[in-house]
Amino acid sequence: MIQLSDHFHYKHLLRFTMPSIIMLVFTSIYGVVDGFFVSNFAGKTQFAAVNFIMPLLMILGCVGFMFGTGGGALIAITMGTGNGKKANEIFSLLVYVSAGCGVALGLAGLLLLGPVAVLMGAEGDMLEACVRYGRIVLAALPFFVLQYEFQCLFATAEKPKLGLLVTVAAGMTNMILDALFVAVFSWGLEGAAAATALSQFVGGVIPLIYFGRKNSSLLRLVKCRFDGGALVKACTNGASELMSSISMSIVSMLYNVQLMKYAGEDGIAAYGVLMYVSMIFQAIFIGYSVGAAPVVGYHYGAQNRDELKSLLRKSAVLIGGFSAAMFLAGETLCRPLSGIFVGYDEELLDMTVHAFAIFSFSFLFSGVSVYGSSFFTALGDGLTSALISFLRTLVFQIAAVLFFPLVWELDGIWLSIVFAEVMAVAVTLLLLYGKRKKYCYV
Repeated sequence: MIQLSDHFHYKHLLRFTMPSIIMLVFTSIYGVVDGFFVSNFAGKTQFAAVNFIMPLLMILGCVGFMFGTGGGALIAITMGTGNGKKANEIFSLLVYVSAGCGVALGLAGLLLLGPVAVLMGAEGDMLEACVRYGRIVLAALPFFVLQYEFQCLFATAEKPKLGLLVTVAAGMTNMILDALFVAVFSWGLEGAAAATALSQFVGGVIPLIYFGRKNSSLLRLVKCRFDGGALVKACTNGASELMSSISMSIVSMLYNVQLMKYAGEDGIAAYGVLMYVSMIFQAIFIGYSVGAAPVVGYHYGAQNRDELKSLLRKSAVLIGGFSAAMFLAGETLCRPLSGIFVGYDEELLDMTVHAFAIFSFSFLFSGVSVYGSSFFTALGDGLTSALISFLRTLVFQIAAVLFFPLVWELDGIWLSIVFAEVMAVAVTLLLLYGKRKKYCYV
């Protein structure tokens, strides 16, 4: 079994991170299933409604990613110092607090659902569909938060393969129930929402049962006292991932507003396809970063500087290879991938394929900033990590999506994402260079 304290050559690194990569990719794929069934069995208005309200649901659920990444780094650093008891107490505290946050945010979401949809411009059938879908999914929000959190913490517990199995179980639940509820029973939007909610229940409860009992991992749920310092440290350290998720959701809302202006519901549907496919591709970068973060955190805590240098060099090579492969895949497969969702509407399909061809260039750049942000989180430098995420997912994209359409109209919206990723790479490289002496990773 690979341990965090090992020396990681390329084969070791890929073996340890691959379960996290597959786990995040699989999570993205089963998240796409709702869109596939809704689009093909309920129509493009319902499909647009799911994409329209999804950013709000993601904002509420991504607090789990903050606890998972920030807490995972803190737990790994603590284990690196040899204090396993303290690591388990921090782990337990984060799980208990995140579950409570999930309940509170779910209730808040029920109040905000309708007003936010109206504020973004939804009306008529689309507004009604947004609310119907959102209410059902919000019922499972506490489990969604836990699922997000445990996806990160399984790697910290040296059980990435078990995390993958849980994700597969949740994903298969969603896929099977989507086919049953939407395609067979014709329950439409409500069926897709119920399938998603039940899959999130599976993804959140199974890890609770595993970590709540005696197990063979490094972590277990135990009695713990409230540790405000550790909680603040975990939250600030994971703030970059929280910021990234919230920013992407806010920007998605802005994209939807702009697309409604320039292309109507067809534009929102096309953007939905891009986001679904992008979720799968970006999950490779995020999965690798999540899987590698505990290794970086452990060796930083143990002051193994040579291993830190080796990890950064090897990660740069692997991220570069992933980027090139995803760009080629995006350019080659843009029509068949788009056809899966909107092949029934030729005009919408052509718009989506054209957008995809532009959007695919973003895959050449996004991996650098995704990994760079995660790398600083693993080092306990949440501020630098948050800066990268804030600029990449919010500042650069908002500036571009507001001004580019004034010059290039609809194409300007698709170009905005590429511009934001290029600028984020420049910032990430500058920060990696500037922090090299402080953390001794080059």
